Amino acid sequence: MLAIGFLLGVAGSSFAVALPMASRWYPPKHQGLAMGIAGAGNSGTVLAALFAPRLAKAFGWHAVFAVALGIVLATAAAFHLLSKEPPHPGKRQTAKEMLSVFTQPDCLWFCLIYSVTFGGFVGFASFLSIFFFDQYGIGGIAAANFTALCVFSGSFFRPVGGYLSDRAGGFRVLAVLMGFILVCLGLLGFLPPLPVAVAIFLVLMGSLGMGNGSVFQLVPQRFARQIGLMTGIVGAAGGFGGFFLPTLMGALKGKLGSFGPAFWVLGVFVMMAFGALLQVQRSLARRRRIGGSLFFCRGFDVDHNVDFVAEH
Repeated sequence: MLAIGFLLGVAGSSFAVALPMASRWYPPKHQGLAMGIAGAGNSGTVLAALFAPRLAKAFGWHAVFAVALGIVLATAAAFHLLSKEPPHPGKRQTAKEMLSVFTQPDCLWFCLIYSVTFGGFVGFASFLSIFFFDQYGIGGIAAANFTALCVFSGSFFRPVGGYLSDRAGGFRVLAVLMGFILVCLGLLGFLPPLPVAVAIFLVLMGSLGMGNGSVFQLVPQRFARQIGLMTGIVGAAGGFGGFFLPTLMGALKGKLGSFGPAFWVLGVFVMMAFGALLQVQRSLARRRRIGGSLFFCRGFDVDHNVDFVAEH
């Protein structure tokens, strides 16, 4: 199982390949939308939640993996035939220059933010079926349907978050979204009736999806030269958050006998992510040597601006 997990992680690095390719094909003013559309590939989670239980019930789990294998091979063939490198791949950097991102606090702050937005999305996508089944006593197919609906909300709104960030600024959009996420988690802590809970989860997953798009509107602006490496680092942090969320919810349910407190604990991490967002905002403000707030600023290429000033 550890070996399978390792191979899945390597395959998941396609995320770190796709986003830099998409980023370099588009100018800064369209980064949010382009990265949001590329990142919306996680909508495959919707298809898995919707069709896998039905196929397993009808044909068995071996058939499910056979179908998935066919889809993977078709995707690989399409990528080989249709994709090409961006016209301006960027200056090749040394290993030392690439690894220097680990010494920059903004890398850590982005990891924390994305571990909440993407980690929350992935974590709930994998745990909602269990939650609906265990908390409300509904059947497995019905739980999968509700899960697919909620996950679709997150995937659909990811490009929307990127688009709004292009227009209004990633900081401003993320700040508002974190407010929505915090309110939703607070309400879910009271374990409302099933229809109300599903409605709240739709808003919550949509907000998390938009937050993912907003984060990757900001990352290329701050780390334009190391976008591939940063995509991998930040994406890995998001994956860790996705592992942490179900573990936390299951552990607290086992200790306290209720899922409710787990949602409130998750709210604490959202507040920590908001603090990280403020740290990144202050860092970018210092880099631009300007006063005032960046919540109303659109995206900008910080590394390019710093290099331009240094050269002149």
